[in-house]
Amino acid sequence: MLDAKRVLEAALLCADQPMQMRDLRTLFDEALEEGQLRDLLDAIRADWAERGLQLTEVASGWRFQSHPDLARYLEKLHPEKPPRYSRAVLETLAIIAYRQPVTRGDIEDIRGVTINSQLLRQLEDRGWIETVGHRESVGRPALLATTRQFLDDLGLASLKELPALSAPGHESEALGQLLGAEDADSAELPFADAPAAQADPEVLPANDSPP
Repeated sequence: MLDAKRVLEAALLCADQPMQMRDLRTLFDEALEEGQLRDLLDAIRADWAERGLQLTEVASGWRFQSHPDLARYLEKLHPEKPPRYSRAVLETLAIIAYRQPVTRGDIEDIRGVTINSQLLRQLEDRGWIETVGHRESVGRPALLATTRQFLDDLGLASLKELPALSAPGHESEALGQLLGAEDADSAELPFADAPAAQADPEVLPANDSPP
């Protein structure tokens, strides 16, 4: 058998998506146990620690990605405006991330405003939230939670890696820092948001678009 570490390194570098442990074991016909593979992955991660790429474990598995310190250089190759997140988006997503599973009613009670259905739909289309069940109460409202894609996009292996809250109720500030949204109030508003009992939460302005 070729050096196992070289095989793992090549497979991870050539993969177009994170590789799960079961896929990595397949490379060696199940001859290596998960503990042995993890030791090898930790060794590869250490080998690449000072290089431009780093080996990272995210929710969907293991992948190589550029080092965060190099982002400002790599962005010059593909200059694009960073995503802009409105306060409505940050607060809604943060409540789901930190308090999941929650219903739409829970979110509205916490925020004190009516949530536009399109906001939730677009977060679902982005692959960041999903329905994971229904609460056994009147109307059996859907329970919302974040997805594995949400963790992957933020470079996290689990919800335990979300930033710690500086104080209760500061979920949106913590998540905003992780998303690079420094000033939600000045951001473009991709989703509509209306005070409770006002406006039709199903109606979006014509120029609304996802972040």
